[in-house]
Amino acid sequence: MVLQAVGAGRVEACERERPIPLPGEVVVRVRACGVCRTDLHIIDGELPPGDIPIVPGHEIVGVVDQLGDGVADLSVGDRVGIPWLGYSCGDCAYCRGERENLCRLARFTGYTIDGGYAEYAVADARYVFTLPDGYSDTEAAPLLCAGLVGYRAYRMAGEGRRIGLYGFGAAAHVIAQVAVHDGREVHAFTSAGDEAARQLARDLGCVRATASTEAPPEPLDAAIIFAPVGGLVPEALSHLVPGGIVVCAGIHMSDVPAFPYRLLWEERIVRSVANLTRRDALDFLALAPKVPVKTHVQVYDLADANRALADLREGRVNGAAVLKVGD
Repeated sequence: MVLQAVGAGRVEACERERPIPLPGEVVVRVRACGVCRTDLHIIDGELPPGDIPIVPGHEIVGVVDQLGDGVADLSVGDRVGIPWLGYSCGDCAYCRGERENLCRLARFTGYTIDGGYAEYAVADARYVFTLPDGYSDTEAAPLLCAGLVGYRAYRMAGEGRRIGLYGFGAAAHVIAQVAVHDGREVHAFTSAGDEAARQLARDLGCVRATASTEAPPEPLDAAIIFAPVGGLVPEALSHLVPGGIVVCAGIHMSDVPAFPYRLLWEERIVRSVANLTRRDALDFLALAPKVPVKTHVQVYDLADANRALADLREGRVNGAAVLKVGD
């Protein structure tokens, strides 16, 4: 059984035959799959059309069930994760330079490759990663996107001591823990009425948690924008030190409004994050248990995926939403 995105902001159940791995692929029996805001962008039609119908979900946790020919680094029974980036060509300049996240032929789990809102998923073995111990299946799921893409954004934010996180959902609640572990001063910014997110931020060690329209007491060295709100770009720029960095961490964002050049002046930087690399995955999955990162999840049965999506869409998820698949 799988859940397909068919438009109209919903997924629908249908039956499919169990997948068969091609050479270089593995079949994974899915145990859990995170519900990411990118899933909403796909299901709600906010991203350019991918493959429709498509099985969403790119924070997949499961067990290797079958190996395709030529797969040598994984074994049947391994607990693994499957992230957003699901294929790259391996031959272009980006791939050869370990920047496969920019490959022009890249394909994406749950968008152009069927994902994890299903009992089984098939994946390119190059983009299947063994998971650290100490996490349940549902706890591990947010590491696969909120963690990996968030970690890439965090590294792109530089080494400044004072960092702001705009939007305190799945990714920010993971990266806040990494930043606090690194000895940084973390400021969380949320929508005005989201006291639950602000309390979670404080509980995780953020020194301050306020509405996104409020200014920090001192300028920030860097800011990461996780909320898909273009208006936060000039807002964050207005609170940066000279030479500070704003990182836009989402795959989709509403249009950035015009803003005065003085906000960018003094060598401030605005940059985006696109996808992730295998190096991001290997580094972050090794780091997470050392911090240790604790994920805060709201768990739903697979059959309740539309309720999970609605809760995420309406801001009713504190931390990360995860679908539990099977027993």
